[in-house]
Amino acid sequence: MGGDRQTDIAEGDGSTLVTLGRVTGAHGLQGWIKVHSDTSPRENIAGYDPLYLRQKGKSWRRWKLSSGRRQGKLVVLKLKGCNDREQAEALTGADIAIDRDQLPRLTEPGDYYWADLQGLAVQNLQGVELGRVDRLFETGANDVMVVQGDRERLIPFVWEQVVREVDLERGRILVDWDPDF
Repeated sequence: MGGDRQTDIAEGDGSTLVTLGRVTGAHGLQGWIKVHSDTSPRENIAGYDPLYLRQKGKSWRRWKLSSGRRQGKLVVLKLKGCNDREQAEALTGADIAIDRDQLPRLTEPGDYYWADLQGLAVQNLQGVELGRVDRLFETGANDVMVVQGDRERLIPFVWEQVVREVDLERGRILVDWDPDF
């Protein structure tokens, strides 16, 4: 997997949005927000402008980015128009997305954005349907697909050992995986 990671695709303002993280809280008194970023490295989220934020049950809202940086283990962003702690706190829990066209083009075979894998059917080498990719997460050692089917399965995204083929056109991931796991 390469480039920036993301977890969701959504429609907003007629364009496809890709979720890159979420707001985890306010930082300081001047309207900065703390961000959990799914980009790699984490601070890459500060390189996208504009950003779209959506709180549960609401529609996407476009924000211009004023500044952003890594602050220790955190990433903090300053959005234009978010000028005090109260405004920043009100954004806590919001998803952060960008327009799909803002993502860099992947050039290496075998590199995929997480958003490209979500929703794909997962089938093992014996033809058993295991479910569909619900989401992915990073463990440090490797990425993991959360596959929802007759039950939830956590399947490591490890080329050759587990993942044998990703076919975006057919909407399928072929894995070497025992259905009892």
